[in-house]
Amino acid sequence: MRYLALGSAVDMSFPGRTREEAAALGRAEARRAWELYQAGILREASFRADVHRSILFLEAPDEAAARAALDSLPFVKAGILTFEVIGLIPYDGWARLFAPEA
Repeated sequence: MRYLALGSAVDMSFPGRTREEAAALGRAEARRAWELYQAGILREASFRADVHRSILFLEAPDEAAARAALDSLPFVKAGILTFEVIGLIPYDGWARLFAPEA
């Protein structure tokens, strides 16, 4: 099933971390996202144009698996980022194109 994950920053100031630690955490975040992409779980990653907020599309067997993948991200583990997870289903309106006219 496909899931939309909307990221919200809890505190992007990286509290209690040095600049070097914050940079290392950012690299670890990108590395883990790449691993999820390579595994076929993370399908797409973007930012909103109006605010710096992450938008992820995930493919997972269920919501628990999608959340587990997100929970494996270093920013989530560190309490810096949270995600709202929304399950998606295919659009079924295309069928109207092929339905017999009344």
